[in-house]
Amino acid sequence: MLLLALLILPALAWAQDDYQDVSNLSFVVVKDYNGKPIRNAAVVLHSVNKEGKQEKGGLELKTDAEGKASYDGIPYGKLRIQALAPGFQTYGEDFEINKTTMAITIRMKRPQQQYSIYTDQQNDKKDDSSQKKDPPK
Repeated sequence: MLLLALLILPALAWAQDDYQDVSNLSFVVVKDYNGKPIRNAAVVLHSVNKEGKQEKGGLELKTDAEGKASYDGIPYGKLRIQALAPGFQTYGEDFEINKTTMAITIRMKRPQQQYSIYTDQQNDKKDDSSQKKDPPK
């Protein structure tokens, strides 16, 4: 009996080392300015390595009419989450996945006004004083 226990215990310890903790993630994607849900937004998940670089591959989820999406079985570790929806700025943030269940709320913002060095020049009127000629004397 003791010999059987000595054989089984190392095997169980080895199996536990091989086991990786996983999390069940749920997402809610809402508009930043009023908190209403965004339907059909893409939520993209990428694992991130120890150097902070994004791993190849990934997973894309789509939100339902209530702005919700979920996925079960995400391994613990760093995860880069991006959200994309037409008419909104792309959202991106890294999260440390370390709980069996995590709920993440993503607040999407409207696009900001883009600035250009050329926009003011189109609206400025040229100064005609340089083109005026002095009257003859």
